[in-house]
Amino acid sequence: MMFFTLLFEVIWILAADGGQHHWTYEGPHGQHHWPASYPECGSHAQSPVNIQTDSVTFDPELPAVQPRGYDQPGTEPWHLHNNGHTVQLSLPPSLYLEGLPRKYVAAQLHLHWGQKGSPGGSEHQINSEATAAELHIVHYDLESYGTLSEAAQRPQGLAVLGILIEVGETKNPAYEHILSHLHKIRYKGQNTSVPPFAVGGLLPPLRAQFFRYNGSLTTPPCYQSVLWTVFSRRAQISTGQLERLQETLFSSETDPSELLVQNYRAPQPLNQRPVFASFIQAESLYTTGEMLSLGVGILVGCLCLLLAVYFIARKIRKKMLGNQKSVVFTSTQATEA
Repeated sequence: MMFFTLLFEVIWILAADGGQHHWTYEGPHGQHHWPASYPECGSHAQSPVNIQTDSVTFDPELPAVQPRGYDQPGTEPWHLHNNGHTVQLSLPPSLYLEGLPRKYVAAQLHLHWGQKGSPGGSEHQINSEATAAELHIVHYDLESYGTLSEAAQRPQGLAVLGILIEVGETKNPAYEHILSHLHKIRYKGQNTSVPPFAVGGLLPPLRAQFFRYNGSLTTPPCYQSVLWTVFSRRAQISTGQLERLQETLFSSETDPSELLVQNYRAPQPLNQRPVFASFIQAESLYTTGEMLSLGVGILVGCLCLLLAVYFIARKIRKKMLGNQKSVVFTSTQATEA
């Protein structure tokens, strides 16, 4: 019973209409109009954000998240739901995080993505670069708050892991546990059961490199209660898996023309909030364009140096040959005398 109560709370807070107002990502009820119905969406600590690596604060003592139970999912089936805004998978509280100020238990995970043929789809960006999609794994502070809905309205009541997703060459078997069931929940409001699987496979391979900041839910009601951990390294799915995510679900209960795509919020202003990094990112010293220009400059410089050495060598060789001829001529004259 507790599990289904938790599932209802997750749907109400983080995915559904909030029971008050209809909202969408675009159009007259789109994200630019959210603050009118949900005032906190216009506050000063909103998410997602664009993480500029040359402006982050390196903290060598930044505690890493330690997922527990992620590879021991149990035997009870999980519930996959199309709420009209995203695909959402319920998670049991036996999955939790350590290494943060308090113990955070898992509640759900969901995805954000773009549309076929268009770049981008993630909510967070790194150096103004979006990826094809983004996974959010949502946890709440069970030690301090009795319910998810209570924790969602309190500072750092929630802890969310943000995993940026890019396209790779091979199918990702962990993500297939979710994507292979999408055809069963094509329309808004539909649910299906999913066999439990090792959620750790959804995370990127190197988890020690991450960014952390205080922010908000990225959907209404946009509560500013989230301790964000955004991994620097990316997870990968195949082109076919991404297209399945972009082409299978609908945001309507009946209308197959309302494809569920581009369900991501634009980056929000940082407003002086610090973003901490667990690592020093050497490549952040230069942008991609600067690195390219630097490489071309080095190449041209080496070529000019090589040409200079070549002409100097030719001049020295010519001078040496001239000296040899002069010595021979002088020697010949001395012999004749």
